[in-house]
Amino acid sequence: MGYKEKEELWDVYDYRRHKTGRLHPRGACLSDGEYHLTVHACIFDSTGRMLIQKRQPFKKGWSGLWDITVGGSALAGEDSQAAIMRELREELGLSLDLTDVRPHLSVQFDAGFDDMYLIKQDVDISTLTLEYEEVEAVKWASLDEILRMMDEGIFIPYQRHLLCLFFDMKDKYGALLN
Repeated sequence: MGYKEKEELWDVYDYRRHKTGRLHPRGACLSDGEYHLTVHACIFDSTGRMLIQKRQPFKKGWSGLWDITVGGSALAGEDSQAAIMRELREELGLSLDLTDVRPHLSVQFDAGFDDMYLIKQDVDISTLTLEYEEVEAVKWASLDEILRMMDEGIFIPYQRHLLCLFFDMKDKYGALLN
């Protein structure tokens, strides 16, 4: 009898972002009116650079491309904060307490809600433990470097203005300049 990987389950949400009480297996299509929660974190150092990761060449989806710090789907029973803390631990071996931290943005996409956390933290990347299945490498990068990488086709093609917004909002909440 061979090893079978445990099935990953997500909570199903309605369009108002209320849990429906149903669970959904990863990889299956959601029905109309069903959504799931994803989370992303962008870690910025004290000089304003973002910690970015290179996805493994064998990882499904955006293989071998550079990406923002971490991201993934919330598992059944997790709230947004628990999900982003787990993703940081799993992908980078980084333990941060974000229990009382709100996401800076929530971006709606066809299948759900994506909470975006912008975190200021000087991290010594030599101390990180990269998850082999997910992350090939990490490095610090400026906005200009990331935009150049996008132009070269080696960074996931996010909306350019979204990345600019991350850098603009890294020190505060809200859309106002002050």
